[in-house]
This record gives sequence, C-alpha cells and structure tokens, in this order.
Amino acid sequence: AGVCKSRPLDLVFIIDSSRSVRPPEFTKVKTFVSRIIDTLDIGEADTRVAVVNYASTVKIEFNLQTYSDKQSLKQAVARLTPLSTGTMSGLAIQTAMDEVFTVEAGARGPNFNIPKVAIIVTDGRPQDQVNEVAARARASGIELYAVGVDRADMESLKMIANEPLDDHIFYVETYGVIEKLSSRFQETFCALDPCMLGTHQCQHVCISDGDGNHHCECSQGYTLNADKKTCSAIDKCALGTHGCEHICVNNRNGSYHCECYEGYTLNEDKKTCSVQDKCASGTHECQHICVSDRAGSHHCECYEGYTLNEDKKTCSVRDKCALGTHGCQHICVSDGEASYHCDCYPGHTLNEDKKTCSAIEEARRLISTEDACGCEATLAFQDKVSSYLQRLNTKLDDILKKLQVNEYGQVHR
Repeated sequence: AGVCKSRPLDLVFIIDSSRSVRPPEFTKVKTFVSRIIDTLDIGEADTRVAVVNYASTVKIEFNLQTYSDKQSLKQAVARLTPLSTGTMSGLAIQTAMDEVFTVEAGARGPNFNIPKVAIIVTDGRPQDQVNEVAARARASGIELYAVGVDRADMESLKMIANEPLDDHIFYVETYGVIEKLSSRFQETFCALDPCMLGTHQCQHVCISDGDGNHHCECSQGYTLNADKKTCSAIDKCALGTHGCEHICVNNRNGSYHCECYEGYTLNEDKKTCSVQDKCASGTHECQHICVSDRAGSHHCECYEGYTLNEDKKTCSVRDKCALGTHGCQHICVSDGEASYHCDCYPGHTLNEDKKTCSAIEEARRLISTEDACGCEATLAFQDKVSSYLQRLNTKLDDILKKLQVNEYGQVHR
C-alpha cells in the first residue's frame, strides 16, 4: 500500500457462489475482493467497482456508479451472500457485458479511455457455452482475468481469459490461500515504476517515462532488437569504423579486436601490423634451416646430405647411392647418415681416388709362371686361328664381287 498510484479502471468482480463454494470459502472470496479494493484508488475519477454474483442465476449486487468510496465498497462486499446452485459462467459474463459495462450503469464511455476489466472467480466447470460469450466480451474491449480455485477446469479458464494467458490466469489450490493473489492484481493494476521494481524485462537499460510507462535501451556497442527489450551486439567490423590495418574480429560483448595476416605481428597500438621474422623468433617449425623471405614469409631448407619432405618443414637422409650421384665406377655402398663408400667388382681393386677401379695383375703373374710348352701351344693355336680367319675373309670378298656383277647385268638387260 502506498507504493503506487493505481490506474483508473471500470472493474467488475464476477463471483462464483454455486453450491460447491461453502460459506467459509465464500467468506475467503469476499476477503480477496476487499484486499484488491484496498490497493486501488477508488473514486468517481479513479477506479469504479461493481460485483456480479452468479450460480445458476445471476445477480448484480451493485453497479459501477453505486459506491464512490473505499469504505462503502468494502461494507457492500461484506454483505454478499452465496446463491448456492449451478455454475452459469457464460450467463454471468453476458450479464456483465450487457448490463454492467454500460454508461447507464456507471461505466465511462470511449472518450475517457478507461480500461474495462472483469475478474472471474470460480471453482468448477461452466455449465453453459462460456467460450463464445467470453470471445464476444473480449472483442468488445473487456479485459478478462480468470481465477481458478481447487477443482476449477483449466481449459475453461483458458477459454475465458485474455492473451497472454500467463498474465490473465491465476490458480490456487484452496480458497484459504486466495488472498495471496491480491498482491498480484495490485502489481497489475497499479501504475508502478517497472524500472525500479525490476519487472521491465529490459536486457540492458530500463528508462522510466512516467505514469508507469518505460522503454528499453542498450549499452554502448549494442542495438535494440525488434522486441524492444533485448539487445544485439553492433558489428563494428562490418561498419568499417574499426581502424584495423589487416583483420577485424568481433567479440561477444559488442566490442572488437584487431589481428594480422600470417607473417605479421600486431603493434602496440593494437591496430597496425609489422612484418614478423619467424626465423628470428623461432616460430618457423623448420627442422634444419629457416630462410627468411620478403613480406615476412620464409621457407625451410635441409643440411647437406638431407632432402626436404613434402611438408616443407622436416628433412630426411638423402641416399646418394640410390640417387646415382655417388661417382663410384663399380659399386656404391650406403653407410647411413648420408655417407657412402665405393667398392669394385671381383678381380679389380679400388684406386687411390676411392672411386675408380683397376684390374688386378694376377693374369700377368700366371703367364710368367706357366711352362714354355703351354705357352708355345697357345701361340701356335692363335696363329692357326688367324690364318683361317684370313682365308675366310678372302672367300667372302670373292662372293661379294660376284653378287655385284650379277646384279649389274640384270639391271641393264
């Protein structure tokens, strides 16, 4: 009490007093109504209150223009008695719409722009077509709140209440705790400052506009979304105002930071970039040798006897024997770790250059030690073969001449 100025309303309570509502429970309902009245500013120019009592029949207990002060209203509510039979919720809403929310009964006309509100309290299932009646009431501009107690049918409450249903449907398990809902209606009907109460739902900043109104704003670097409550980070990189020399990267909180292309490092101003010597900084990943190139790039090389692998970083031992670059005249033998040595075929010996080979002088030694007979026999055989070859060549020459003469004679016939 005293924390808000209630909005002016034309408010009608529609109370279920059927047989299922026992007298002690009906007393709790009257206390609930009185508590809500306590939170309102009652008067001709403020909130006006009426009560419709219903069961199988409907009774208008008093109209909107009947009482204009809080004390008289509460006394009238205290005198209410239950009707005891049936649950004609649809008939009660229709009666309120036709006979209570009228200018003749004290409701204010369209020019006043005063909300028309009805609070329906029930613990059962309607015995008539409440759906169609409630739809007509809502269409006429009446805002319907449904309060369900104990055995109240939730589907019927949904048919009655305005959207959003979460704000217009209330449920309690017993009449013993219905009074607790009065504070909910106080918050609903009062022109409270939602920014101070924390009920504004603004993601960042709530700005009070007075008379219970407010609007949402966003922190620097954010923009308000279409729902007018949540905020999204502004893409400063896309706006082109970042000042990054190379790359702009958006952060989650709406800010940004600068980065550089590969081979460059960010300067102290956090915006410009300088060429980075990866060879000097030791970040090159070359296994053997790093060679700096222009524009901050680099390439890897290997020690002599090694070759660069496909990853352009690591090195493998080069097999000079397999490559054919060893220079060995006869045989190349790999020794591992890129080294090798040369060897010769049997009957030969490696020369001083360690690469070429010469025949071993064993043949000479054998000839000098052979006996004379063996040597003469060999020479005689060689002379005989040479004489035979000469005679054979002479015969071949004669045959070739004859063939040439014969070929010539045939041509001139």
